[in-house]
Amino acid sequence: MPDFLNEAQLELQGRAHDLGQRLAGLDVDPDYPEKLRAEIRSLSKEAGIFSLTQPRDYGGLQGSSTDLTIVRDSLGKWNVGHFPGVFGPSPGLLGQASAELKEAFLDRYLSGEITGGFGFTEPSDATRHTWATSDGEDLIVNGAKSYVTGGSDADFVNTLVELDDGGPAMVLIETNRPGVSIDRRFGSLDGSHHASFVFTDVRVPRMHLIGEAGTGLSRALAQVNSVRMAIAADCVGLCGFVCELIANHIKKVEDKGHNSHAIRIQFGRMRAQTFAVRSATYRTARLIDAGENSVNEVMASKILATETATDLVDSAIQIVGGEALVESHPLASIFRRVRATRLAEGPTDLLHANISRGYLDLDVGRI
Repeated sequence: MPDFLNEAQLELQGRAHDLGQRLAGLDVDPDYPEKLRAEIRSLSKEAGIFSLTQPRDYGGLQGSSTDLTIVRDSLGKWNVGHFPGVFGPSPGLLGQASAELKEAFLDRYLSGEITGGFGFTEPSDATRHTWATSDGEDLIVNGAKSYVTGGSDADFVNTLVELDDGGPAMVLIETNRPGVSIDRRFGSLDGSHHASFVFTDVRVPRMHLIGEAGTGLSRALAQVNSVRMAIAADCVGLCGFVCELIANHIKKVEDKGHNSHAIRIQFGRMRAQTFAVRSATYRTARLIDAGENSVNEVMASKILATETATDLVDSAIQIVGGEALVESHPLASIFRRVRATRLAEGPTDLLHANISRGYLDLDVGRI
């Protein structure tokens, strides 16, 4: 549980807390110009946080799932966990690529020289999934991805495609290749930027396959699960931020001589909900670190954290009143971000259905 941290974890928690406090004091431009991003990266590196998401083989600290949950929880309590540059890019799917592909892309990616996107979602009206046919040493890719995470300015997209001769596979596709086009760029409620792509007879070397053909879906889902845990931990921290904001509001109300009994009841409910979801998320992180099958627990943590954060922010806005609807108020921006998390990496209803299937049909997980 979060209340039973060892000495090293408590020290990490303290560093993350101090970093959050420093980041919260920055004059933040919502568009995050490069100068601001560089300052955020510098502060994170100084705190020993930046490289927690990077493996030791690549010079990183390779934080455990519990370590990353501690840090994201701590940063969320300062409402800064979403700042770009806090965490270094992790190898992700590229860490599973061939030596040749790693040599061509991985070092440049980890250093920030190039950026990548993740292409998983198909257009709702697609007649077939994005596919590829073999042509000698090349693959010819056709299809579309309607929501490429981070694709707005990506140099490459790790794309789930269906190989005609091998099943689902992850393929690295550079965005400057002939036949690759961005259908549209768009921002989401959480302030991030993505894109939809169309692939028309895109010729890609077969060595751009990430892992064996036929394993693409499982590799993609493994990436999704790590993001789900990141979302859950950040939302847990945001729950703490919202609770502290309402605690300060109650003190102000009572200092003016007003009765806050009804608000105190709501506040107690918010604290109880935060305790529950925080405990569940830390438990899941420890299951992951123990090597346990925790697919269902990861989905449950993401559901509980995002739904609880949404509920708490909505309650907080009702308590604070109209000023919380002003764009500059933290609750206004948090409301947009947490609403987006309920869809990111699988909407709540889909995850509920998957948990049911895991228990009833696949006999995996503990819930």
